[in-house]
Amino acid sequence: MVLAGGTLEWWLAAEAEPEPWVVETSGSTGRPKRVVLPRSSVLASVDASARRLGASGQWLLALPEEYVAGLQVVARSLVAGHAPMRVEDHGSFVAAAAAMTAEHRFTSLVPTQLRRMLEEPAEVEALASFHTVLVGGGPVDPALRRRAAKLGVRAVATYGAAETAGGCVYDGVPLDGVGLAIDDDGRVRISGPTLFAGYDGDPALTAEVLVDGWYLTSDAGRLDDDGRLQVLGRLDDVVVTGGVNVPAPAVAARLREHPDVRAAEVLGVPDEEWGNRLVAFVVGGVLLEEVRDWVGAEHPRAWAPRQLVALDDVPLLANGKPDRLELRRLAEGAS
Repeated sequence: MVLAGGTLEWWLAAEAEPEPWVVETSGSTGRPKRVVLPRSSVLASVDASARRLGASGQWLLALPEEYVAGLQVVARSLVAGHAPMRVEDHGSFVAAAAAMTAEHRFTSLVPTQLRRMLEEPAEVEALASFHTVLVGGGPVDPALRRRAAKLGVRAVATYGAAETAGGCVYDGVPLDGVGLAIDDDGRVRISGPTLFAGYDGDPALTAEVLVDGWYLTSDAGRLDDDGRLQVLGRLDDVVVTGGVNVPAPAVAARLREHPDVRAAEVLGVPDEEWGNRLVAFVVGGVLLEEVRDWVGAEHPRAWAPRQLVALDDVPLLANGKPDRLELRRLAEGAS
């Protein structure tokens, strides 16, 4: 986070409108962008989140503070009148949770963190003591949600971006004041009081994605019969392989349902024969033919991955999102 002249606590409480706060995107698919967030956008997000959750209180920071998810954890806690608790100050999530004093406690995690924590009984017990655990920064598979609920953890899936001051859609429903629309090409558009002011030093890119009060995301989605948003993945996650359009996130979600798969990602990698080949990155004891059969049993056989890269764990960026550039490098090195 970048701000000249003060801390986040000062920035939130300043009488006059302060300079905007600047956060960088993760750069998971390329060059990071510097997102300019007015205080009004951050506070609108804090207020709408508290109203949707039905309570405010103390937040535990388990994400990097320099990204928007960490910024919002700290801001929500400060606005509620509580100093945020930081995992790094206590050595572990369990110890940090035990040090919290407010009646209502919250935290925000990425799916990989939640998946790992649900494997540790002490961390499950800590998570179950929280009012709500927000989970965002990537697809939240239904199986992970069901497992969390079974263990007594109230997890809420969030969708948003640095450009929307963090999560602005909870369990498919936009926060109060947030508008959702789906373009003809399936692109998700977002409007409302949480939007950013632009990209620092890049007016051309700002003009491309901020159009008539709407932020044009890079994600494809649809609205179900109840008006809930279903995010289908990034627009560029549709891999054209052998002339077939394959939605990589749907294939990855299917792989994560396999009993021997602990984690999975799916990407397209340039290929002389197929144009792009679909590559499965899997943590677990499965072989390529087994993976292909598993995907083919639920989806068209043409969606089955043509390469399998076995991993000890999915490489992550500092904010907990999968490192897509590193995954592509691994696929190219293994081919």
